[in-house]
Amino acid sequence: MRVGLNYGKGVRDVELDSDWDVTVLRKVEAQVYSDPAAAVQQALANPVGSEALREEARGRNSACILICDITRPVPNGLLLGPLIRELLAAGIPASAITVLVATGLHRPNEGAELEELVGDPWVLATVRVENHFARRDEDHVLLGTTAAGTRVRLDRRFVAAELKIVTGLVEPHFMAGYSGGRKVIAPGIAHAETITTFHNARFMSDPKAANCVLDGNPLHREQLEIVSMLGSVLAVNTLIDEHRALCFVNFGEILQSHAQAVAVARESSVLDVPRRFQTVLTSAAGYPLDKTYYQTVKGMVAPLSILEPGGNLIVVSECSEGMGSSEYVDAQRKLLTLGSEGFLREILTQSHAEVDEWQTQMQLKPMAAGRVLLYAGGLSADELGLTGVHTVDSVEGALAQCLADSADRSLAVIPEGPYLIPRYCGSAETAESALN
Repeated sequence: MRVGLNYGKGVRDVELDSDWDVTVLRKVEAQVYSDPAAAVQQALANPVGSEALREEARGRNSACILICDITRPVPNGLLLGPLIRELLAAGIPASAITVLVATGLHRPNEGAELEELVGDPWVLATVRVENHFARRDEDHVLLGTTAAGTRVRLDRRFVAAELKIVTGLVEPHFMAGYSGGRKVIAPGIAHAETITTFHNARFMSDPKAANCVLDGNPLHREQLEIVSMLGSVLAVNTLIDEHRALCFVNFGEILQSHAQAVAVARESSVLDVPRRFQTVLTSAAGYPLDKTYYQTVKGMVAPLSILEPGGNLIVVSECSEGMGSSEYVDAQRKLLTLGSEGFLREILTQSHAEVDEWQTQMQLKPMAAGRVLLYAGGLSADELGLTGVHTVDSVEGALAQCLADSADRSLAVIPEGPYLIPRYCGSAETAESALN
């Protein structure tokens, strides 16, 4: 049997032994739009909790549209042109429209990468397209402090715009529950001070800071409070299938429209599974999410519910850009020096996280749950040594060894990685249909 895992811009085919009991876990197949451009136009004209976009834009003198950075496969090429044309038709001049890349603390997207991200040459030629820089003090304005003590500083280009729009992909997120909507604002265009406050170890250690959890999630709570400081904000929310085709789009008031999109996403991205597995094979979702080891951690966390305690978790990720930021490399070195307990003990004393160390903190979860084995063709030998997990040079070899060493010859395979969250439910009756 052969199964393909999302890997880079293609698929990594893995040969599986016919003697193994293989369960392939996939999202519920979604019906994609036959005419995605028409679906976007229909969404803009039929809003959730707001007026149609053209009506919302009428009488406004400026607009700012947030887009996710290159790590998210948002279909911007389908969205931005129609959005901007509606704004122009409503009377907002092109010179007063800004598309702002919500980088958070990630690096900027420039040149050919920016062209790929925007996906529409007309947009680049018509309006300003700029990156957010979280560490530029002068680019931010202080809005206030949340009940939990987070000083909220956001990019002034968005705050000052008379019409505020966010765009994004709604998918499971291993800290914030789901991506998109309010998350595009914070951390997307927040100052480093704000990001490192609500990404500190206290927030990250909360059991509700997890995939597909919104109720009681401390990050989600902070994000909602931050949105409330801005006044009216609109959003375009999208869902895509495993082939990156658009299967849902809506538009409207940011909280109501995002909640509607989350409800749709939950139906396809959460899968009840009636058993746990000693061996699980998964991916980091392929390009663009698997460009770095930093993002690969999401693929390690997603399947933990169905991993037998002490089991083997094999993760396939290209890591074409290496580890990630220099700060993240520093966090990984700290983990290797202090060990898991020492690392956690140290960061729990900090009011502000060090940049990107939250991803190292999240890696502690799969490391505690079992043995993590990583196949990453883009990492050098030195970089592999920084991962803190076992590394392998053959997926098939790792699988054969794991299953040979185990009395359990069953294997779960998750081709799409963290875009699917398998959930152990312990009941064959409620989950039989989830398996194929």
